[in-house]
Amino acid sequence: MIKIFYRLGSEVLFTQSTTEFASIGKENVLWIDLLEPTGDEKRAVESYLGSEVQTRAQAEEIESSSRFYEEDGAIFANTNFMSPADDEMTMDPVSFMLTGSCLTTVRDIPLRSFNTLQLKIQARPDEFPDGFAVFVEIMNRRIDLDADIVELISQDTTRFSKRINQNEDINQEFLLDINQLQENAMLIRENIVDKQRMISNILKSKLCPKDKDLREDLSIILQDIASLINHTNFTFERLEYLQDTVVGIINLDQNRIMKVFTFVSLLLMPATLIASFYGMNVRLPFGEMRFAWIGILALMTVILVATWMIFRHKKML
Repeated sequence: MIKIFYRLGSEVLFTQSTTEFASIGKENVLWIDLLEPTGDEKRAVESYLGSEVQTRAQAEEIESSSRFYEEDGAIFANTNFMSPADDEMTMDPVSFMLTGSCLTTVRDIPLRSFNTLQLKIQARPDEFPDGFAVFVEIMNRRIDLDADIVELISQDTTRFSKRINQNEDINQEFLLDINQLQENAMLIRENIVDKQRMISNILKSKLCPKDKDLREDLSIILQDIASLINHTNFTFERLEYLQDTVVGIINLDQNRIMKVFTFVSLLLMPATLIASFYGMNVRLPFGEMRFAWIGILALMTVILVATWMIFRHKKML
């Protein structure tokens, strides 16, 4: 699907037909949004802009030279948009191409932020003079959403911390939940750093407009990103601390269980030795007395109590 936003006088209109390119001047096109584009739609955009539209494979490449580059007077930038999916995070690549005053985006998933922005562009056309302004607004909205995700991770971290303090459900499953939260924190940090690198490169680019307000907006976004990175780092450190605490609690519980088993074994060892000694098929002192078993039982009880008292006195229980 394709949506073409262009200026007509003081209004911003949009069309979903590539045949309209013939009647729209390049200087009037504001934004071309490609959602799961067909081959014909891609070829039509490439022919109109004179630049190649990136494929999904190119958008997913991790090399810095592929994430951002300039070619034939156009800026090409790739980043990932993250969204929560149950306990995990999904990463979906989005490609940006800035050609002159036109922004072209390529994506494979619907994004609510794009839909609301498209409505805003038509409602307030004066706020979006060119494609760079649209790009800044997309990044601003994306950073706000990333901040919400960071806040959710921080809230989950606080909730886990309270569960540890209350000693609730501290087990292997709880440790795996913390590990998944750590993985999410690493992904969001990686995703935010990727956007930081992309926006910094755009600011350094000679193709970026010299408009003071635009550059200030991009600088503010970079400041927001820096604060999110610091917050994410702090959250990750908290998660590492919680993980160490949970491992320590689990080890203490296991040691406590082993201590009980060890104590019971030592406690019964003298009594077992006596019982084994008198269980031998040989003549033993008091072995032929009728009530010898009572004395033997009493001796075993005395040794058991004495052993328990010694452990108690040494504070080994």
